[in-house]
Amino acid sequence: MTVSPPGGTLTTAPEYVGFWARVGASLIDTIWLLPLVIVWLIIVSGGWRRVSLERVLEWAQSSSEQLLLFAVLALVVVPLWMRRSATPGKQLIGARIVDARTLGPPTPRQLVVRYLGYLLATVPLCLGFVWVGLDPRKQGWHDKLANTVVIRVKR
Repeated sequence: MTVSPPGGTLTTAPEYVGFWARVGASLIDTIWLLPLVIVWLIIVSGGWRRVSLERVLEWAQSSSEQLLLFAVLALVVVPLWMRRSATPGKQLIGARIVDARTLGPPTPRQLVVRYLGYLLATVPLCLGFVWVGLDPRKQGWHDKLANTVVIRVKR
Protein backbone atom coordinates (compact mmCIF):
# COMPACT_ATOMS: atom_id res chain seq x y z
CA MET A 1 0.00 0.00 0.00
CA THR A 2 1.29 3.47 -0.87
CA VAL A 3 0.29 6.35 1.36
CA SER A 4 1.38 9.95 0.88
CA PRO A 5 1.87 11.72 4.18
CA PRO A 6 2.84 15.39 4.03
CA GLY A 7 6.39 15.90 2.87
CA GLY A 8 7.09 12.53 1.28
CA THR A 9 5.89 9.10 0.25
CA LEU A 10 5.55 6.01 2.36
CA THR A 11 5.64 2.73 0.40
CA THR A 12 6.17 0.21 3.21
CA ALA A 13 5.29 -0.09 6.86
CA PRO A 14 5.79 3.24 8.64
CA GLU A 15 8.92 3.89 10.67
CA TYR A 16 7.65 5.21 13.99
CA VAL A 17 9.86 7.84 15.57
CA GLY A 18 11.10 6.74 18.97
CA PHE A 19 11.62 8.35 22.33
CA TRP A 20 15.16 9.76 21.99
CA ALA A 21 14.62 11.21 18.53
CA ARG A 22 11.49 12.93 19.81
CA VAL A 23 13.38 14.23 22.86
CA GLY A 24 15.93 15.73 20.44
CA ALA A 25 13.15 17.33 18.39
CA SER A 26 11.64 18.73 21.60
CA LEU A 27 14.96 20.27 22.60
CA ILE A 28 15.21 21.96 19.20
CA ASP A 29 11.65 23.24 19.61
CA THR A 30 12.44 24.53 23.10
CA ILE A 31 15.33 26.57 21.69
CA TRP A 32 13.28 28.31 19.01
CA LEU A 33 10.30 28.82 21.40
CA LEU A 34 12.50 30.27 24.16
CA PRO A 35 12.33 33.87 22.85
CA LEU A 36 8.52 33.70 23.00
CA VAL A 37 8.72 32.44 26.59
CA ILE A 38 11.14 35.25 27.49
CA VAL A 39 8.81 37.86 25.97
CA TRP A 40 5.95 36.28 27.92
CA LEU A 41 7.95 36.51 31.14
CA ILE A 42 8.73 40.17 30.48
CA ILE A 43 5.05 40.90 29.87
CA VAL A 44 3.79 39.13 33.00
CA SER A 45 6.57 40.68 35.09
CA GLY A 46 5.53 44.19 34.10
CA GLY A 47 8.59 45.04 32.03
CA TRP A 48 12.21 44.05 31.47
CA ARG A 49 13.48 45.87 34.55
CA ARG A 50 11.17 43.89 36.82
CA VAL A 51 12.42 40.48 35.65
CA SER A 52 14.45 38.82 38.38
CA LEU A 53 15.38 35.33 39.50
CA GLU A 54 12.81 35.67 42.28
CA ARG A 55 10.10 36.54 39.71
CA VAL A 56 11.12 33.63 37.47
CA LEU A 57 10.87 31.20 40.40
CA GLU A 58 7.53 32.72 41.40
CA TRP A 59 6.28 32.32 37.83
CA ALA A 60 7.51 28.70 37.69
CA GLN A 61 5.36 27.92 40.72
CA SER A 62 2.22 29.64 39.41
CA SER A 63 0.03 27.08 37.70
CA SER A 64 -2.31 29.77 36.34
CA GLU A 65 0.53 31.60 34.57
CA GLN A 66 1.91 28.33 33.23
CA LEU A 67 -1.51 27.36 31.86
CA LEU A 68 -1.80 30.75 30.21
CA LEU A 69 1.64 30.30 28.62
CA PHE A 70 0.57 26.80 27.49
CA ALA A 71 -2.41 28.40 25.74
CA VAL A 72 -0.22 31.08 24.12
CA LEU A 73 2.22 28.42 22.85
CA ALA A 74 -0.76 26.52 21.39
CA LEU A 75 -1.35 29.51 19.13
CA VAL A 76 2.10 28.86 17.63
CA VAL A 77 2.45 25.07 17.76
CA VAL A 78 -0.99 23.88 16.60
CA PRO A 79 -0.99 26.03 13.42
CA LEU A 80 2.50 24.69 12.60
CA TRP A 81 1.17 21.15 13.01
CA MET A 82 -1.79 22.01 10.77
CA ARG A 83 0.38 23.50 8.04
CA ARG A 84 3.46 21.26 8.13
CA SER A 85 2.40 18.27 10.26
CA ALA A 86 5.46 19.03 12.37
CA THR A 87 7.28 21.61 14.42
CA PRO A 88 10.75 22.73 13.28
CA GLY A 89 12.32 20.12 15.57
CA LYS A 90 10.33 17.30 14.00
CA GLN A 91 11.05 18.68 10.53
CA LEU A 92 14.80 18.59 11.20
CA ILE A 93 14.67 14.91 12.13
CA GLY A 94 12.41 14.08 9.15
CA ALA A 95 9.36 13.30 11.29
CA ARG A 96 5.70 14.07 10.69
CA ILE A 97 2.54 13.77 12.77
CA VAL A 98 -0.06 11.69 10.92
CA ASP A 99 -3.43 10.08 11.56
CA ALA A 100 -2.73 6.67 13.14
CA ARG A 101 -5.36 4.88 11.04
CA THR A 102 -4.81 6.34 7.56
CA LEU A 103 -1.26 7.72 7.87
CA GLY A 104 -2.67 10.82 6.19
CA PRO A 105 -2.84 14.34 7.58
CA PRO A 106 -4.55 14.58 10.96
CA THR A 107 -7.63 16.74 11.35
CA PRO A 108 -7.44 20.07 13.18
CA ARG A 109 -9.51 18.47 15.96
CA GLN A 110 -6.96 15.68 16.34
CA LEU A 111 -4.15 18.22 16.60
CA VAL A 112 -5.95 20.27 19.25
CA VAL A 113 -6.68 17.09 21.25
CA ARG A 114 -3.02 16.07 20.83
CA TYR A 115 -1.82 19.42 22.19
CA LEU A 116 -4.22 19.30 25.14
CA GLY A 117 -3.04 15.73 25.73
CA TYR A 118 0.37 17.16 26.61
CA LEU A 119 -1.16 18.26 29.92
CA LEU A 120 -2.29 14.72 30.73
CA ALA A 121 1.05 13.28 29.59
CA THR A 122 2.94 15.67 31.87
CA VAL A 123 1.00 15.29 35.12
CA PRO A 124 2.24 11.93 36.46
CA LEU A 125 6.02 12.55 36.26
CA CYS A 126 5.89 12.87 32.45
CA LEU A 127 4.93 9.19 32.20
CA GLY A 128 2.77 9.96 29.15
CA PHE A 129 5.90 11.02 27.26
CA VAL A 130 8.01 8.13 28.59
CA TRP A 131 5.29 5.88 27.16
CA VAL A 132 6.68 6.67 23.70
CA GLY A 133 9.65 4.44 24.58
CA LEU A 134 7.39 1.57 25.68
CA ASP A 135 4.68 1.56 23.02
CA PRO A 136 5.04 -0.57 19.85
CA ARG A 137 3.90 2.34 17.64
CA LYS A 138 5.85 4.87 19.76
CA GLN A 139 2.68 6.70 20.80
CA GLY A 140 2.66 8.90 23.86
CA TRP A 141 -0.58 9.37 25.74
CA HIS A 142 -1.22 12.56 23.76
CA ASP A 143 -0.90 10.55 20.52
CA LYS A 144 -3.23 7.84 21.80
CA LEU A 145 -5.85 10.42 22.79
CA ALA A 146 -5.68 12.09 19.37
CA ASN A 147 -5.22 8.86 17.37
CA THR A 148 -1.97 10.13 15.85
CA VAL A 149 1.49 8.68 15.33
CA VAL A 150 4.83 10.30 14.54
CA ILE A 151 6.57 8.71 11.58
CA ARG A 152 9.77 9.29 9.68
CA VAL A 153 9.14 10.34 6.09
CA LYS A 154 11.67 9.33 3.47
CA ARG A 155 12.22 12.02 0.84
